[in-house]
Amino acid sequence: MKNIRKYVAIACLAMQGSVPVLAQDKTFTVQVDQPIAPINQNMWGIFFEDINMGADGGIYAELIKNRSFEFFRPFMGWKNLGPVAEANYLILNRQSDHESNPRFLRVNTTKGTSKPIGLQNEGFRGMGVKTGVGYEFSVMYRQKKSGVSLRVELVDTLGNVLGKGMLIPSNTGTGWHSQSMTFTSNKTDAKAKLNIWFEGQGEIDLDMISLFPTDTWKGRKKGLRADMVQALADLKPGFLRFPGGCIVEGFDLSQRFQWKKTVGAIEDRQLIINRWNFEFGYRLTPDYFQTFGLGFYEYFLLAEDIGAAPLPILNCGMACQFNTGELVPLEELDPYVQDALDLIEFANGAVTTKWGKLRADMGHPEPFNLKMLGVGNENWGPQYIERLAVFQKALKAQHPEIEIVASSGTDPEGERFAYLDKELRAMGIDIIDEHYYRSPDWFLNNAKRYDNYDRQGPKVFAGEYASHSKNMSRSEYRNNWEAALSEAAFLTGLERNAAVVQLASYAPLFAHIDGWQWTPDLIWVDNLKTYLTPSYYVQKLYSTNKGTHVLPLLSEGQAVAGQDDCYASAVLDKERDELIIKLANTSATEKSMVFDIRGVKKVNGEAIHIVLQHDDPLAINEVAKAPLVLPQERKFPIKGSKISVLAKAQSFNVIKIKL
Repeated sequence: MKNIRKYVAIACLAMQGSVPVLAQDKTFTVQVDQPIAPINQNMWGIFFEDINMGADGGIYAELIKNRSFEFFRPFMGWKNLGPVAEANYLILNRQSDHESNPRFLRVNTTKGTSKPIGLQNEGFRGMGVKTGVGYEFSVMYRQKKSGVSLRVELVDTLGNVLGKGMLIPSNTGTGWHSQSMTFTSNKTDAKAKLNIWFEGQGEIDLDMISLFPTDTWKGRKKGLRADMVQALADLKPGFLRFPGGCIVEGFDLSQRFQWKKTVGAIEDRQLIINRWNFEFGYRLTPDYFQTFGLGFYEYFLLAEDIGAAPLPILNCGMACQFNTGELVPLEELDPYVQDALDLIEFANGAVTTKWGKLRADMGHPEPFNLKMLGVGNENWGPQYIERLAVFQKALKAQHPEIEIVASSGTDPEGERFAYLDKELRAMGIDIIDEHYYRSPDWFLNNAKRYDNYDRQGPKVFAGEYASHSKNMSRSEYRNNWEAALSEAAFLTGLERNAAVVQLASYAPLFAHIDGWQWTPDLIWVDNLKTYLTPSYYVQKLYSTNKGTHVLPLLSEGQAVAGQDDCYASAVLDKERDELIIKLANTSATEKSMVFDIRGVKKVNGEAIHIVLQHDDPLAINEVAKAPLVLPQERKFPIKGSKISVLAKAQSFNVIKIKL
């Protein structure tokens, strides 16, 4: 009872202002007038990769799967409707004159029965449709003469029609034409399907059969899923790294990501298999391909929309070393280097240049202001250093203004990492990309990782990190509070060392609950909604409270990085004249703490205390249920320079104080 009364008394006093310092209170000093280093205003960002159905079936709002019949099995995703005869449907190939999109469907309704025939598309684990929302159906077609009309209907799992429309192709001749129509759904359904009935008599060729909602991000036609983009925008990210990740490397070089094949007209972008289609035997996803409707132009546009600096990563002439390890000989590396130079022109070049003109033709004459470029992803060994050196020489000769991001391999320690770290520093590379997927204990034990890094050497990009809890009873359970809290503690070390760590991003970003390959992930989705994990809220509390300068926050003269299970950092926001303290209490007991604010005459007014906490370390924000772990905010008056805070057990705290 004594302890209960003590904590109640402290809590009540905290609501009134500063409180007396008790003997058992932990005191931290914050020196406001002695900033350590400026904070990169782009520090906290987003890593995007098309994994877990993050693009097709995810943020790219296309509802039709295999819209151009280019999957390895051309009819994957499609099902016959009605008494279809063998001659009704033919898949034809025009490889010789249309390499990027060779296949199309020929429909002939004059063969077989007189009853209607059609096709049904299953979508990406169904189609998420909403009441009152319009859906634009479009198709590319070719017909010698009119005769076939397309009756289109959305249906639920019982076959009930949710919305319908009619498309009557109006052009004839030997050329291809595009046509669209829009209809509205009368019901919300996460697992709808699309039926296309072919009415009338005749023959017609079809390609790029497409269905998009009209409520896309910013209302852009054939654009992105608004709720998923909004979740990113709410993070106020400093950068967007794209397109990955392992898909940059490819299983082999034929499957690597080639940015030039992802720009220009949608129908001219060459589909490839997604490497996550077959990467894990326990999560085979045979219908996972990359259509590149979300291509490099759309990535740049997304970054601009959400106020993030673009950070593209390009293949360095090496396929994934865990798979084939295929290499381009050094003497044949020029096309890869030219791709990098051309990408800079695409992003920043004048409209009079070849690639700048393409950007303008696509709708963006203004440059995208590219300042960083990654060369290679999780590559290692001397073969990587040799190829990186070729890129570095060419890029610095023609574009010294572009900072080069280079890989330190797959792990944050070990022989590979030590070799790469030494070589990259010797090369004078601009930014070293470090990755760590580790246990919660690793994150807690490495909060001091960057305390002794060379301040004059290359900067660090914490490019992919996530705490991996061992709870595997269900996929999304790995995104539990234990993992998120360990990340919050670790990130105090990144923030404290902002003189070295310039960029940081959690990975992977998205996961579809019915189509994931990898866990944990920052944001889970189904066909209709997004679900924000505890880790998401940790990232958001950092990215929306980044400040402008790092301040010393010490306990007995030492950085707070695990003593008494506490981790803390402090920043000054000079623009808002605000002190922001971040504190993780990872222990199972509540702690009373005093912050001695030094270097200001007095601190009066009101403080904001934001708490992210749960008593159960395995708590998650479960899909389709009310979230359990959410930030809670309160305000309290303060007077004087010593401010007491009660940090709950297993909590992450953000304290904001006006100066």
